[in-house]
Amino acid sequence: MPSSEPIIHIDSELCTGCRRCAAVCPVDAITGEPGEPQTVDAHRCVICGQCVQICTAYAPDHLEASDGLKAKRLQRGQLPSVREPLFAAYSTGQALEVKRALADSALFKVVQCAPAIRVSLAEEFGLPLGTLTPGKMAAALRRLKFDRIYDTNFGADVTIMEEGTELIGRVLSGERLPMFTSCCPAWVKHAETAAPELLDHLSSCKSPMQMVGALVKTYGAKQDGVDPAKIYSVAVMPCTCKEFECSREEMEVDGLREVDVVITTRELAHLIKDAGIDFVNLPDEPFDSPLGLYSGAGSIFGVTGGVMEAAIRTGYELVTHETIPNLQLDFVRGEEGLRTATVQLGELELKVAVVAGLKYVSAVLNQVKAGHCPYHFIEVMGCPEGCVSGGGQPKLLLETLRKTAYQARKSSVYRHDSHQQVRKSHENPAIIKLYKDFLGEPLGHVPHHLLHTTYQSREKNVSPISAGRKGGKL
Repeated sequence: MPSSEPIIHIDSELCTGCRRCAAVCPVDAITGEPGEPQTVDAHRCVICGQCVQICTAYAPDHLEASDGLKAKRLQRGQLPSVREPLFAAYSTGQALEVKRALADSALFKVVQCAPAIRVSLAEEFGLPLGTLTPGKMAAALRRLKFDRIYDTNFGADVTIMEEGTELIGRVLSGERLPMFTSCCPAWVKHAETAAPELLDHLSSCKSPMQMVGALVKTYGAKQDGVDPAKIYSVAVMPCTCKEFECSREEMEVDGLREVDVVITTRELAHLIKDAGIDFVNLPDEPFDSPLGLYSGAGSIFGVTGGVMEAAIRTGYELVTHETIPNLQLDFVRGEEGLRTATVQLGELELKVAVVAGLKYVSAVLNQVKAGHCPYHFIEVMGCPEGCVSGGGQPKLLLETLRKTAYQARKSSVYRHDSHQQVRKSHENPAIIKLYKDFLGEPLGHVPHHLLHTTYQSREKNVSPISAGRKGGKL
């Protein structure tokens, strides 16, 4: 089980006190005087990792050439063989643990990869920004000796089945509205801290990562004929907060951790380099069935507005029993900020909002607290442009380069969606089979046991945050 120690750190030996990290922190969790080393309030921190992405203070040449560099890498849980600068702001790594597990023949090693990984991993190997490499990624994971290569996108499709059904039920009953998404662990942690009285408004769905983790050790274990206790479940995520999420007490299935460990995109690249795998020249290979098959809707969870768009694609058809006229829902696509829209589902008028970046959520929370929030369904992503801009993604020092990368990754995600034969979660044949053979009905007894969760109140310790707004209509 991952450590309960803080995940985001600032190395006082390397920090110059520039406070760029404090400027991007959405919850004011970084304190310190200018020119002096900064510190992180672990309770307030939502572990989004944006401070890690923006930090430019790194180890000087004399440390790069010393044994101190290797010691620091080991202390951070990193692979000492990887030659790259050590920055002051960093997240605790798990690559060493995964490397040891991959060498253990007694374990059945399963890995899942988030939607945003396949549009960013290639950057670590010199390929153009946003290069889409799901096939090479699967091939690399097999060469790292994983026994099964599954996909978080499959869990995204399951999430839509559960969350979409939950939303329709709440709208028709008028209870616990608005409903917030619960896919982003940084947002969930912030909600538990900043607005614990509103936790009933969050969807009870676990994140796609945790859904896949639960299914790996139940449905997947039965498919593979493997003892669930021998499964070592790894998730590759663009998000530094996913390590916190997988260690939460409630993320267990029948006494077993659903996801044993999380590594970031950067850490996967380190493992591939450490193993001497020639990523660029790998052939394209498929994910394993059944938990590796996904729809286009599942793939767009990696961008802000993607959860909303996937939910509308399915929700429209579940409510109207008609084919949605347009699968490309531009009104929920965009960048950092708050976007709103009204969606006509037959006779039902659904008002939705998409929040990208936690600094924009405070106004919405205040509306809900005051009892006059106009929305039915609200997607919240902690990072500015969704998971493609996550704290565990490849590190780019220049602001202009980061923006270019985010746009390239988003374009690649949408292109991947458009090329899928199945683009709606409820039409994924592997999802249909999962519910027929194992889960039963969405929100039923088995899904409730495996795929839904509860939240806990945490001490309030955040400052009010401003918000912006845009509008749209379907």
